[in-house]
Amino acid sequence: MFDWTRSCSYDEQQKRRFHTTARSRLKKLAAELGLPTGSYDLRSNKAGIAVSGEITLHHDRAYIQVGQFGMSSGHGILIRTCKGRKDYSGGANHFVALTMLDNIPALAAAVRAITGVGHFSGHSADRHAA
Repeated sequence: MFDWTRSCSYDEQQKRRFHTTARSRLKKLAAELGLPTGSYDLRSNKAGIAVSGEITLHHDRAYIQVGQFGMSSGHGILIRTCKGRKDYSGGANHFVALTMLDNIPALAAAVRAITGVGHFSGHSADRHAA
């Protein structure tokens, strides 16, 4: 299990692991949401030495960004709607815990609830009820 709360500030190895692991988890999120290859961008900005930087999955209708910007609250994943991959401000900001990167199905459910993007996996009746 990755320690999402260990600071990346002034720790290049931790920052490298943070970015590598977050990118990997966001790729898994895209797959869980059923996003076709090419329908989203996956970017990584390491920023300066004193911060974590951010890793962003930018779809035509969803913007998901991971960083250590909400550590005091435990939040570090920003989810919002957007209108295309050139929209960097998008809809209202919603934040969830960084630890949701350890539970991709739960993170996908949050993304679907906030943005409406992605398909539902599984076949439970409650997911398909009107």
